[in-house]
Amino acid sequence: MKTINYGRQFIDDRDFNLIKKSLGEEKITTGKFVNLFEKNLRKYLGCKFIKVCNSGTAAIHLAYEAAGLKKGSNIIMPSINFISAYRNAKLMGLNVYIADVDKYSGQMSPKNVLELIKFHKLKKIDAILNMYLGGYPENIIDFYKLKTKYNCILIEDACHAFGASYKYKNKNYKIGSCKHSDISTFSFHPLKTITTGEGGAICTNNKKMFTKMKNLLSHGIVRHKNYWDYDIPKLGMNYRLSDINSALGITQLKKINQILKKRNEIYNFYSKHLKSFTKFIHINRYSKNLKHSFHLYVVHFKIENFKCDKDRLLNFFKKNNINLQQHYIPIYKFKILKSRSLPNSEKYYRTSVSLPIHVNLTNKELFYIISVLKKCINRFSKKNV
Repeated sequence: MKTINYGRQFIDDRDFNLIKKSLGEEKITTGKFVNLFEKNLRKYLGCKFIKVCNSGTAAIHLAYEAAGLKKGSNIIMPSINFISAYRNAKLMGLNVYIADVDKYSGQMSPKNVLELIKFHKLKKIDAILNMYLGGYPENIIDFYKLKTKYNCILIEDACHAFGASYKYKNKNYKIGSCKHSDISTFSFHPLKTITTGEGGAICTNNKKMFTKMKNLLSHGIVRHKNYWDYDIPKLGMNYRLSDINSALGITQLKKINQILKKRNEIYNFYSKHLKSFTKFIHINRYSKNLKHSFHLYVVHFKIENFKCDKDRLLNFFKKNNINLQQHYIPIYKFKILKSRSLPNSEKYYRTSVSLPIHVNLTNKELFYIISVLKKCINRFSKKNV
């Protein structure tokens, strides 16, 4: 059996053909394919304004800038997330407060935020960054109420949640519509739902925020009436996405329903075949009012029922050519950050793994993954369970 990775991009002839066409255009930096990709994304997500950029990390940085955050601003974010959200905040001089998460979903809840506010005796909150780990958009309306209560900016780190949606008052909303948030950010990394090679996007319904992100995305340049004349009122970055990357994004977006359908099928396959292992693994359950993007399939080993720790279990899979993944290491565990340990985050980190889930997986590979899991349990579980 060849190595099975937890994620992989889905590329076919449609992608190759439009990329090839983009290479023949007069502009291959910011041209017609960038504009078309943004137009298509805006229509799909249902937001008023959107800019594509060259990574999810860039999108989060632009979100902080567009929100008007500055040195000394207070921002709350979950402990379980990729480092970029924390990294951007610290480089801007923000005061970052790390909240605990649910021990199974790995997501921060409004309750976690309120506990953090009380612990640190915070009198002012400037922003909350909420991350939809794995692609499941929890607690959207409750976070919106929290935003309203504290009069702060609510940023959705939706890098895992492209294609996800939720229902509120009998109406469906896409994540990225910004109906109950100020800003949403996405990543189009190769292992995300759709890819542009590397890339990202930032969405809002606020015109003032949009103008900021648009200007800062390209060196801070503000062009005057004559196209050769411009000013730079504030220094920006080079976060532009090229036409070549955008061409890939256009064809990827056209396949979004096919991609989500396949991921959903894999998700259901795991849920069906893992039922017989519930003494040894925990499987998350989700509300029917929320539509998952199926970016990750996270399970939790019930470590108390095993004779070893999680690392040894992961190594067993690796020796059998299956690369499981950890999403994520709690931010406070890194040397760059000295912070208190958080109990639920520790539990999540100690027990959670992401099973392979991507469009290219075959039925043969899926049954092989289940067979290796069974062997793993037989070998390492405590016999008296």
